[in-house]
Amino acid sequence: MAHLFHPTILREYDIRGIVGETLFAADAEAIGRALGTKVRRAGGSVVCLGWDGRLSSPEMARALEAGLVSTGCTVRRVGRGPTPMLYYAAKVRDADAGIMVTGSHNPPTHNGFKMVFQGKPFFGPDIRGLGEMAASGDFADGDGHAVDDDIRVEYADRLARDWDGKRDLKVVWDCGNGAAGEITRMLTERLPGRHTVLFGEIDGRFPNHHPDPTEPHNLRALQDAVLFERADLGVAFDGDGDRIGVIDNEGRILWGDQILVILAEDLLKVRPGASIIADVKASRVFFDEVARMGGKPVMGRTGHSLIKTMMAETGAPLAGEMSGHIFFADRYYGFDDALYAAVRLLGIVSRMDRESLGRRRDRLPHMVNTPEMRFDCPDERKFAVAAEVKARLDAAGATVNAIDGVRVDTADGWWLLRASNTQAVLVARCEATSVDGLKRLRTALEEQLSLSGVALPG
Repeated sequence: MAHLFHPTILREYDIRGIVGETLFAADAEAIGRALGTKVRRAGGSVVCLGWDGRLSSPEMARALEAGLVSTGCTVRRVGRGPTPMLYYAAKVRDADAGIMVTGSHNPPTHNGFKMVFQGKPFFGPDIRGLGEMAASGDFADGDGHAVDDDIRVEYADRLARDWDGKRDLKVVWDCGNGAAGEITRMLTERLPGRHTVLFGEIDGRFPNHHPDPTEPHNLRALQDAVLFERADLGVAFDGDGDRIGVIDNEGRILWGDQILVILAEDLLKVRPGASIIADVKASRVFFDEVARMGGKPVMGRTGHSLIKTMMAETGAPLAGEMSGHIFFADRYYGFDDALYAAVRLLGIVSRMDRESLGRRRDRLPHMVNTPEMRFDCPDERKFAVAAEVKARLDAAGATVNAIDGVRVDTADGWWLLRASNTQAVLVARCEATSVDGLKRLRTALEEQLSLSGVALPG
């Protein structure tokens, strides 16, 4: 039977919608039938299935399972947990595909799906292909079945195995009532030191704060707890545990590119000259510091699927995004796993003999920057605006990196404008060596947007 999805839910990197408005259990079943058909026609049969703690996730998982089984697939129910646990299961069980029911860091009424296929990210044309298959009703038929595969203990053991510290730490963990809560408690039982877990109960209503560590107000409870406990650091996760936030011992936020510099410094000691990837939103400090430490800094497009693909193509052992996605292909599997990144960071901090995480942060060059600015722009217009800006800059002879939107270098620093691949918004950021320089960069950005009929929010 043919099935049509709401036009807004098939995104670039995943499938997402509002439950009961744009996303329904029938959609989940159709996705299962389409993915299962793709698996079967590629000669496979095994699909790992996981789900997060949202109230709608069990129903969506049951519908997905029904769709997969109807195509003849064997479904391995990994169970409730973080998205990287599903990625791990798909890898170590040698599954042909994996699918996770998760709304990530979106509001409680939202839900969606993240997928892997034949060990690779599943995004862009792959997702559009599922929509086309569903619309045609061209599904495989079969008599599959489902089995339980509770992988939580195995996954927690694997995470803890790569801790390589020297001294015990005091650590505060903020799970935000997201899907990483149970695994975090299991992990802390396996790590030395003293651990305090905040909001570890999985609750899809997110009663304490929203699980998005890129928003500073979501980190206030963690900052307070780190200072109260006199902890060495604090760690936060997003709703499905694939993005990390970090608080130093002085209660200050470390942003994604700062975390990546610290991780890169440690890795380059054993893998000198290695390529380290950061997305186009990362600070100039990242690129300068990695080069200074003997590595090869590489700028990539924003998007976790794009970064994973680039890692596989270049052989880079480490990558990261400003959003807190951290990817280790060194001693690990190359997917974004915030719990694993936390273990590696804890090992580094515990080997700092004469320095705290806060002091290491202070040794990074200081830049003045804006936060990531996101502002509405219609889907049919957002890419055109970025193209118009690029054309004007090229005509003026500006120094432009167009790998993902436009990143413009000037004597003051740089500014970025790109179209979001997942929302009807434009994204901008400016970074300079001085406050006056930052003002000049922002003015240049505002002028370019104005010429395309777009106003930059105050």
